[in-house]
Amino acid sequence: MNRNKQLQLLGETSYWDIIIVGGGATGLGIAVDAATRGYRTLLLEAKDFAQGTSSRSTKLVHGGVRYLEQGDIPLVLEALRERGLMHRNAPHLVHHLSFIVPSYKWWEGPFFGIGLKVYDALAGKLNLAKSRLVSKEETIARIPNIEQEHLMGGVEYFDGQFDDARLAVTLAQTAVNNGACVLNYCRVTGIQKEAGLITGVEFVDAETGKEYTVSGSVVINATGIFSDSIRLLDDPQAVRSVQPSQGVHLVFDRSFLQGDSAVMVPHTDDGRVLFVIPWHGKVLVGTTDNAMESPDEEPRALKEEIGFILRNAARYLAKVPTEADILSVFAGQRPLVRPPGKGGGATKAISRNHEVFVSPSGLVTIAGGKWTTYRKMAEDTLDHAITLAGLPDHPCVTENLQLHGWRSSNAAPLPDDMAVYGSDAEKVMELIEKEPELAGLLHERLPYTKAAIVWAARFEQARKIEDVLSRRTRALILDAQASIEAAPVAASLLARELGKDAAWEKQETEDFIRLAQGYLSGA
Repeated sequence: MNRNKQLQLLGETSYWDIIIVGGGATGLGIAVDAATRGYRTLLLEAKDFAQGTSSRSTKLVHGGVRYLEQGDIPLVLEALRERGLMHRNAPHLVHHLSFIVPSYKWWEGPFFGIGLKVYDALAGKLNLAKSRLVSKEETIARIPNIEQEHLMGGVEYFDGQFDDARLAVTLAQTAVNNGACVLNYCRVTGIQKEAGLITGVEFVDAETGKEYTVSGSVVINATGIFSDSIRLLDDPQAVRSVQPSQGVHLVFDRSFLQGDSAVMVPHTDDGRVLFVIPWHGKVLVGTTDNAMESPDEEPRALKEEIGFILRNAARYLAKVPTEADILSVFAGQRPLVRPPGKGGGATKAISRNHEVFVSPSGLVTIAGGKWTTYRKMAEDTLDHAITLAGLPDHPCVTENLQLHGWRSSNAAPLPDDMAVYGSDAEKVMELIEKEPELAGLLHERLPYTKAAIVWAARFEQARKIEDVLSRRTRALILDAQASIEAAPVAASLLARELGKDAAWEKQETEDFIRLAQGYLSGA
C-alpha cells in the first residue's frame, strides 16, 4: 500500500461508483465491502487512518454484556455474530480472551452466571467458549492480585480482543488489494452538486496543497464524531445528529494484573462496567462515558475521569494503582446517534446501534455503532448507497472474506510485535535480514524494532511520526514517555524513507513530543 501509487490511481480514474469520506473503522469497512463487490471505490481521510475514535477503543471485540443487562437483545445478537466473523476473518489480530467477574456477595455468582449463560446462548455456533462459575481459590489463582477480602468466587466468560489501529490498516490494505483507491491526509472541503443532487466532492492533499474535484455516483459520509461537519457542507441548515461521548483509558505495567485473564468490574460509580485487560504486555483499564459539547480531534482525559478509573479499579485490585503508576492515558470519543432535537443527559443510556441517514441531496451518512459491528455497518450503508445511486446490485461477500495478512490461528505463534502482521511477518523478518541494522529496538521499554518504522513507511502509507508511533506501532499508548524518547530515532528512519530533510525531521519530532506529552499523567 503506497500513497504515490494511490495518487496515480486517482489520476487515472475519471469517475467513481462510491466515494467514501472518512478512514476510520466504518469508512474502511465500507471501502472493503465496495471494492470486493466490484465497485470503483475512493476513500478520503483527512488525517491518518483510524487517527480518531477507531484507534482509541477498549480493544475488545464483544457482544456487550452491559447491553444484555439493558435488554438490548438485537444489538447483542448482532454484535456476537460479528465477533465470531471478525475472529474467523482476521485471526492474526482478533483472539479469545478470558474474563473473570469477581463476586463479593452470595447472590452475585449465580446472578452473573445465569446472565453469561444467556450471552453464550445468543452467540450460538459462533460462541468462543462456554462461561462457568469459578471458586474463590481459582479466582485468586487466575488473578493473583485480586482484592481477596470478602471474595466469594467469580464467573469466567470469553470475549474477543484485538488491536484496533492495526485492524484499520489491515482493512485499508484489503481494500487496496481489491482495487480501491485509499488516501490519507486528504481533507474534503466541499460538495459538488447538479440540480440539487450530489455529484462529487472537493478535497485538498495536505502534503502538497493540491486541490482536487472528483465525481461519483454516491458520496458516503463515514466521519464518525465529525459526521455533522460533512452534513453541514451538504446542508448548512442540517440538524445535529451525533453526540460525542468520551471514553478514557489508563495503561499500567503488567504487575497490576499478573494473570492472563481480564477482570470485568460489573458495577462502577455511574453504573457502567469497567475492564482491566492484559494487552501487548501492559494492562489497560477503562472506560468512562461522558457527553462532550463538541467533537475533538485530539481529546484529553479530564482529571475527574482519571480519578474515576483509579477509584473503581482500586476496589478490585490488591495492588492499588495510583496516578504515578500510569504509563499512558488516552481518550477517544464515540459517535453516538442522538435523537433529533435532544442533547445532554447520560450517554450510557444512548443506544450503540448504528443508523443510516440520506439527505435530500443524496448524501449517505452512517453514524453510531461500534468496532465489533463495523462489517455489518458497512454492508447496511453500502446497500442504501447502491439503491440510491442505481448501481448494479452485487452481493456482499465480506462475511467470509479473509482480510489482508490472514494467518491461521492454528499456525505456530509469532512474537507479539510480529503477530499483528499476520502472513506479512515473514516479509518483515526478511527486511531485517537484508538490513540487519533494523533489528535494533526503538527503545528498551518498547517491543518494537526499527524495522517496524521502515515497513510502515514503505507498505502501510505512514507519513508522520505520530502514524508510526501511535497506530502502526502502539508505542504512544503503551508508554508515552518511552515513545517521546524514541521519537528522534523514528524521525530519522521515517525521513530517510520519505526523502525528507533535516528541517522536516526536527519539526516532526517537536510536533510528536508536544502531542505525546498530552498522554502523560498530569499533563
